[in-house]
Amino acid sequence: MHNKWATGKFTKNPAPLVLSLVLPTFVLAINFLLVTVTLFMIFREAQIEDIERMQVVRHIVKENVLSNPGLVTAEDYKEYITQRGKGWVCEFESIVVGFAIADLKTNSIWALFVQPNREEKGIGKKLHDLMLDWYFAQTNKTVWLTTAPATKAYFFYRRRGWIEQGQTPGGEIKFELSFETWQLKKRAI
Repeated sequence: MHNKWATGKFTKNPAPLVLSLVLPTFVLAINFLLVTVTLFMIFREAQIEDIERMQVVRHIVKENVLSNPGLVTAEDYKEYITQRGKGWVCEFESIVVGFAIADLKTNSIWALFVQPNREEKGIGKKLHDLMLDWYFAQTNKTVWLTTAPATKAYFFYRRRGWIEQGQTPGGEIKFELSFETWQLKKRAI
């Protein structure tokens, strides 16, 4: 069998062959870029130096918006991450794009926020899991939080096993998560 490509006697257009060789390489390059972007997200414990950048995230969210951003001060963040509990941030290209804070004194989640343009990329889930792993390593007491009804956050917590406990006087939904439920959820993963 002789090779028509080698002799230069083409009987058909070679474009499909060229595309079939180039296209898989192109798709592979795109997949590599997507994985690389994910690898550059850094999840770590929040530091006092992160507070200003965490406030930026908190002030640009579209849901659970603070009616008066001045009511939650840098000192509040500092107290929550250094005395009351612990916090975590997600950085992408040296920018804080999400953060979470657990409060051991009241057994609650004080904050879990992600920049709106970074939602649905797994950042909130990873922050949630880091925070709860730490929380339940400290105590086996049930943890609680509140959020507005029928929001992305509301459905996020329901999908993660949080149990609705009713409404607060202000109309927010109170959720709880027990140590046992968290352990079962972790085993299922």
